[in-house]
Amino acid sequence: MSLRWAGCFLFFSLSPSSSSVGGVGVAEAFAYPMRHYRRPQIQISRSGTDRRKGSRLGMKGGRDDGNNSEDPNPGGMTSWDDDDDSKKKFSELSFFEQVQEWFASEEGKEDVRTYTTSLGIALLLRLLIIEPRYIPSLSMYPTFEVGDQLAVEKVTKRIRPLNRNEVVVFNPPTSFKEIVGDTSRKAKEALIKRIVATEGDKVEVMGGKLFVNGKEQDEPFTAEDAQYEFGPVLVPAGEVLVLGDNRNHSLDGHIWGFLPAENVIGRAVFVYWPPWRVGTTG
Repeated sequence: MSLRWAGCFLFFSLSPSSSSVGGVGVAEAFAYPMRHYRRPQIQISRSGTDRRKGSRLGMKGGRDDGNNSEDPNPGGMTSWDDDDDSKKKFSELSFFEQVQEWFASEEGKEDVRTYTTSLGIALLLRLLIIEPRYIPSLSMYPTFEVGDQLAVEKVTKRIRPLNRNEVVVFNPPTSFKEIVGDTSRKAKEALIKRIVATEGDKVEVMGGKLFVNGKEQDEPFTAEDAQYEFGPVLVPAGEVLVLGDNRNHSLDGHIWGFLPAENVIGRAVFVYWPPWRVGTTG
């Protein structure tokens, strides 16, 4: 029962009209003085049912002087059996009783339906379309900083191939888990890196620069030149090579190898928090 209906119930249950006098409410008894009231006649039929007569009020003797009016409660048929003056107010109920009362109310049922539907839609969107991610380290600096929150879309990976320079979120491969340990917390967390080469590409890091198929790559998004040598290697079919933008401070493909494309969760599309860093992934 909602609060407003509970208030109405208490108002009417505690009002004087809840006490009856001869089958007529107190308020009605004052509205119709005894000299104006004529007791209705009751006729018992053969079938045992009551037939009430004299449902109109008038002067004694039955004279109709134009002041007669309809009895609003003929025969005192109003029933007060459902009233329960001992019922507690909502504010007097315990917490669990209030919760039960709310769930039993129409408003509560409607709210539960609304919340359940909203939660179902949100979970469906997160599972199939887009989900939020949090940046915990500086391996992708300066593109992402610690604390950045970004949206990862999960649809386009099914309809178009992965390309170079795209930032992706992925589940760590087996080779990564072997390095950090299968029981490590990092082995269970999703990672974020940039794709630098796809299947069939020949990759090499030499003199601090990245070369793909013999061509030096323009990478304005990196923090600094790489201080390691890597390759040349050929990217196998169904796999990609990913590196962190902070090349010298990233546990990435130059250490644990290639990433199976099936491990990719989705593409990072834009930063949505904090407000001063809202935008694309560069």
